[in-house]
Amino acid sequence: MTEPKVLVFACNWCSYAGADLAGISRRSYPANALVLRVPCSGRVDPGIILKAFERGADGVLVTGCHPGDCHYRTGNEHAAHRVEMARTLVEQLGLGKERLRIEWISSSEGERFAAIVTKFTQDVAASKPLWEKPKEVVA
Repeated sequence: MTEPKVLVFACNWCSYAGADLAGISRRSYPANALVLRVPCSGRVDPGIILKAFERGADGVLVTGCHPGDCHYRTGNEHAAHRVEMARTLVEQLGLGKERLRIEWISSSEGERFAAIVTKFTQDVAASKPLWEKPKEVVA
């Protein structure tokens, strides 16, 4: 796999602002990483994560405020718990838990945002493809 589809859920208050700063600072990250702004990383439900994989995502990255800096006080704690639940489900489904990650990125960390998205996309690209075509059986 050379161009994995990566979905990035970004907290409105911190990591989405970090993504914006990355753009303003001309820090590039892969164009095949789709950044979706969410009100809080704690709103990213395990069902939505599984739906992303079902709809063709090769990797899902949830980004939020650093612990102790959440605009909603404990939203990032909820996010960590929800992502851990989803990682268990993703692993049980055989997708590979390395395809789901959570990271804390503040609004002033544009360079860090770009670096994390780039590294995650590279890690997903290096993984075994999720949806391989079955090999033809020659009789």
